[in-house]
Amino acid sequence: MEMADKHHGAALTHGHVAQHDAHSVPRTLPAVLAAPGVVSTWRMRAGIVAIVFAIISVLCFAWTHEGRNHLLRAYLMGYMTCFNFCGGALAFLMVQYVSGGKWGQILRRPLEAMTRTIWVVILMLLPVLFLMKHLYQWAAFPNAAATLQAYRQGLMTQEQQLTANAKHAMLNPAAAMVAAAIVLGWMALVITLLNYWSVQRDNDPEAGTQASFDKWRVRFENLSGPSILLYVLLMTAFVIVFVKSLDVTWYSSVYGLQFLVAQGYAVLALGILSLILLSRYEPMKTMFRITEQHDMGKLAFAFVMLNIYLCFAEFLIIWSGNVPDEIPWYLHRIHGGWWTICSLDVICHWVIPFCLLLSRDLKRSKRKMIWLCVFMLVARLIDMFWLIEPNFKDAAGNLHIAGNIGILAYVTVPISVIAFWMVFYLNELMKRPLINVNDPHTEELLEPEHAH
Repeated sequence: MEMADKHHGAALTHGHVAQHDAHSVPRTLPAVLAAPGVVSTWRMRAGIVAIVFAIISVLCFAWTHEGRNHLLRAYLMGYMTCFNFCGGALAFLMVQYVSGGKWGQILRRPLEAMTRTIWVVILMLLPVLFLMKHLYQWAAFPNAAATLQAYRQGLMTQEQQLTANAKHAMLNPAAAMVAAAIVLGWMALVITLLNYWSVQRDNDPEAGTQASFDKWRVRFENLSGPSILLYVLLMTAFVIVFVKSLDVTWYSSVYGLQFLVAQGYAVLALGILSLILLSRYEPMKTMFRITEQHDMGKLAFAFVMLNIYLCFAEFLIIWSGNVPDEIPWYLHRIHGGWWTICSLDVICHWVIPFCLLLSRDLKRSKRKMIWLCVFMLVARLIDMFWLIEPNFKDAAGNLHIAGNIGILAYVTVPISVIAFWMVFYLNELMKRPLINVNDPHTEELLEPEHAH
């Protein structure tokens, strides 16, 4: 018995040492850095989902006036989610170029693939621009005479009429199209440069030298530094026009920053999900370590906390101020059935991710992080629903499904839109190697993993 115990202890010690050695031995860069073939399968499945849910949406909701209205509102929700993926990825990419760090090196190719969907994002905005009068009061009644007539017919309140007139310089169809062209055009320019330079850097004849590292670091920093500030300003204008102005009377000085944080929340969830799924195959199987997964989990936790802080602080300030012009926005979202959605939003969007990401073990578990990232993406859709639908007269403070079956378009349409966007994201992911080799942080990813 004593001899058996000794052999058992020796076996355990040997296993521990072997595991320790596996972490301590430096790894080599995989010979093939291209995306695995399974990404093509994922793309095909995303396309099938997009088509199926698009057909369901048309068959179920396109035949009534109320159904068509909800189709457009739900499309806006799906579109803004895709815009957040693309724009948030651009913001993260620029921050990583300015700050450095190996966390961004492993995430760079997925971020670049998300940004290169900008051309699809631009095309997807066209239905919103062409049908904007069915979404926005300022587009349906674009001048003072039209708002006065709408007020007399009971289509606008007096406050809405006066506010729409006061904001006419920014909120009118022509200005909205110009703003969209400027914001998306500028984003496309920066995205094109960053992605073009990324390829050039890997093909640099001096690749691997300190001179090459410094040259490209300075070039990326010089573009990304001022562009971060410009992005925040332009993105704020974009979301004010296409989301906040759904309620023309609503004022919020922190609205743009809330959207920026929400973009980071969603992009991290999608980015981590992409890396974990890719890590089942080479080259990410070698390159994506538990250390980097843990780091990105901590970063996601930071964005969850910042999201909670900004949203709750705004609510607390407005509620304590008790100004009649401000509190109706919240009243429309907590009365009637909206209290259920509000509670679900708080629990799913904040409480559950916050509590789960406190766990170190969960952040280091691939299986658990997959489910949490999917959950966070669903939570973002719940939040977008809460932001968009109560702006409309037939839903403000009165959420109900009976006799209002069209509201279920908020399920089918965003799934179709996001799956359509995913087709292009996955297609772009397949076009380039998954690792940028001419970067000093690549060597850090191959170093022995000490934390385990």
